[in-house]
Amino acid sequence: MTTSEQSYPKPADVSVAAAPEPIDAELAAALNELEGGGIGWGETARFAFATLRANPLRTLLTALGVLIGVAAVVALLAIGRGSQESITASITANGANLLTIRSGATNTPGGIRGAVGGAQNLTIADAEALANPEAAPNVALVSPEYMGNAQLVAGANNLNARVTGATANYAAVHNSSLAEGEFISDEHVRTTANVAVLGANVAETLFPDQSAVGQQLRVNGQSFSVIGVLESSGGTGFGSVDDGIIVPLSTAQRKLFGARSLRGSLTMQTVVVQARSAEAVDGALAEVQAVLRAEHRLPSDGSEDDFSVINQQDILETVTETTRMLTLFLAAIAAISLLVGGIGIMNIMLVSVRERTREIGLRKALGAREGDILRQFLFESLALSGVGGLVGLLIGTVIALTLDVTGLFTASLSWDAVLLAFGFALTVGLFFGIAPARSAARLDPIVALRYE
Repeated sequence: MTTSEQSYPKPADVSVAAAPEPIDAELAAALNELEGGGIGWGETARFAFATLRANPLRTLLTALGVLIGVAAVVALLAIGRGSQESITASITANGANLLTIRSGATNTPGGIRGAVGGAQNLTIADAEALANPEAAPNVALVSPEYMGNAQLVAGANNLNARVTGATANYAAVHNSSLAEGEFISDEHVRTTANVAVLGANVAETLFPDQSAVGQQLRVNGQSFSVIGVLESSGGTGFGSVDDGIIVPLSTAQRKLFGARSLRGSLTMQTVVVQARSAEAVDGALAEVQAVLRAEHRLPSDGSEDDFSVINQQDILETVTETTRMLTLFLAAIAAISLLVGGIGIMNIMLVSVRERTREIGLRKALGAREGDILRQFLFESLALSGVGGLVGLLIGTVIALTLDVTGLFTASLSWDAVLLAFGFALTVGLFFGIAPARSAARLDPIVALRYE
């Protein structure tokens, strides 16, 4: 066959290439997203959580350090805050606007200053001068008090308790309430009556099966009639009114303890002054000092004061600051476990980078950028610390509530403590996840694909 006779395909015989099939809309969107800025945040989060779910035991053990740290921080902050509130409530039970004046702190002829309470320099005349509204306009009430220990006997029951000689103002100044009966009156003080108001614990001890009101008891061998019983204040120990009794001031001074006379007036150890308001405490303090210096004929500069004034607000501020610092110190110690947990997260993430080197190389070969890899590993680190933090919050809350309900400790949860603990946990996860994430993001895809 000659060349001319060779047959050539006719144009009609040439097959036309088929048109490309339309790309799936979801795939197209993913490609567009990849071309436009890499893998999206949602896809990154899905990859991160899928990786963590693939190794549940490793995830649990890695998050354990953060979990324990957050639980400890939450529980300790709740206990510290609860203790602070309990102490504050105890101090302010009598009111936050009280000034307690104590006798003592005298100067001996040799120039040696005595201890507070070492001498009795306060008198009834001092209390009357403090109650004068012209001399001390910021003072609302004055409660002069004389205290001592005495043996109480009622039938076959007896105990040694504190006896407080007081006036009718005592109940108002100290916020004391009666469970039954009546309180000391001005008439009882004027007539030096042998009557007593019992604290809740004393009444229960001496008259366990009956009402104490109307009963008789002996105080240091002298017969007294019980006219009232105080509501329990919840306190314990020597300083609690629950464990003592109250008698008329004149009775304590003259009959029970034999107070001496000074400047023509009977002495006492303590005068409690109630300011008109919490804002008036500073003014009342200055007035108290001025009045007592005038009564005792002392220099106005305070260099020779033979009394001391305790400001309850100063005590409250000091105790509050101390408990706050102690709570933060304990929380800081607990936070160390969070740092240890963060180191554990970093170690596991570094191991994960080595294990997934080929995966990282493959993803980068398919178009993943350094930012995508960095973001995925940071997501995994944050997820580990976040899950551990959430579980730790739950456990810490349960611990705090359990301790509070059982009465072992007073615990008070607060949102600031919860947010602080969880935020610190996330910060730890982010900080310790940066190094592994950068290591993964900087892998060369060719080297990563050849990694065995």
